[in-house]
Amino acid sequence: MLRVAVVGSGPSGVYTAQSLTQLDPDVLVDVLDRLPCPYGLVRYGVAPDHEKIKSLQNNLRTVLEHERVRFLGGVQVGPGGVPTARLRELYHAVVYCVGAATDRHLGIPGEDLPGSWSATQFVSWYSAHPDAADDGFLRGARSAVVIGVGNVAVDVARMLARGADELSPTDMPQAALGALAASRVTDIHMVGRRGPSQARFTTKELRELSGLPGAEVVVDPAELALDPACADPSALPAAQRRNVEVLRGWSQVPPLDAPRRIRLRFFLRPVELLAVSGRVGAVRFERTAPDGHGGVTGTGEFQDVEAQLVLRSVGYRGVPLEGLPFDPADGTVPHLAGRVLREGVVVPGEYVAGWIKRGPTGVIGTNRPDAKETVTSLLEDADALVRKNLPDDPVAALAVAGVEPVTWAGWQAIERAEAALGASLGRGVVKLADWDSLLAAARTT
Repeated sequence: MLRVAVVGSGPSGVYTAQSLTQLDPDVLVDVLDRLPCPYGLVRYGVAPDHEKIKSLQNNLRTVLEHERVRFLGGVQVGPGGVPTARLRELYHAVVYCVGAATDRHLGIPGEDLPGSWSATQFVSWYSAHPDAADDGFLRGARSAVVIGVGNVAVDVARMLARGADELSPTDMPQAALGALAASRVTDIHMVGRRGPSQARFTTKELRELSGLPGAEVVVDPAELALDPACADPSALPAAQRRNVEVLRGWSQVPPLDAPRRIRLRFFLRPVELLAVSGRVGAVRFERTAPDGHGGVTGTGEFQDVEAQLVLRSVGYRGVPLEGLPFDPADGTVPHLAGRVLREGVVVPGEYVAGWIKRGPTGVIGTNRPDAKETVTSLLEDADALVRKNLPDDPVAALAVAGVEPVTWAGWQAIERAEAALGASLGRGVVKLADWDSLLAAARTT
């Protein structure tokens, strides 16, 4: 009987467990996660007001409640926790689905000024990630700049523009809800260095910026005109064409003088964050122009945009995991159809899936075929893998080492505690936002 550890309980990890149970009628799967809560970025990355996407948790739950799958939360793999070599002793195979845990940097002067954060940090805060800190993101901020034009950038811009009445029904933690309700941010600039035809957001996400109570979307038609592709959007692929059509429609709407404004800007490259009284006070941009090859070139024309809050949203990046090879060029683990490669040689028993395998690309559903490819490779190796003798129960072996996982029953206790917290606040479910509260709730099973 094949026993597999899946490290990571986000979509890639859960889809890996699902493929294993579907393709092997006898396999036993333990899904390990550093956090006491499952679902990865579906819980901690999807915007609180995206209830339909968050409902994917119900599908993931079905997999984690399978009779041959166990959820083991609160298990750190790597430094300070269970070494990867020890996992290989406890399981026939290990699949690493650890995602891309950090973000890319701009690499410009002033990026480390107070008031400058990654969008990942901001999302983690309003999503109640237990590692997130309330760093006073909104304190004293009147104008915010979001650098990037992908879906995450759209999410954080929308959160900054929404009011308390719209956010209160969500599972947003109470502290973040209070801070956003008290926010004095009136101008939100979402800025891309290239043109609107090359923006990475989806049209569905883009359209959600329109119609927010008390907010208007502002698009400068002159910046649309800088993009040659906007002259004849019919020649663009369907997704980009729809984006351009939406932006063009907004550019023709006269100002509404709403309390909050979301300004979509293009062909501006950040070159420096400027300090005012020891913290960020503005972003200096260089105007760019198409270079004719899909990129942009600087024009030597600069403009400063006031901002007391700057959020960079320029992509995620994988980080090395102790005991595994790592390609720093693209932030992934070298692999062959999911099999880990060490110096170009396949290592039976070690596998990867998700962003740590392919990089931070695709949507949630992309993880399903990606996981199936890895599981297919693993099961092709199964005859050799099962020859290894294992301890009777890896959980007992972990307990000897002082590791006490949060079981599925512990996670259910956390869910009950979050429902009770929400009821006490006159809201729906409200997430617990710190380690102590989560672990205390898990112990009430």
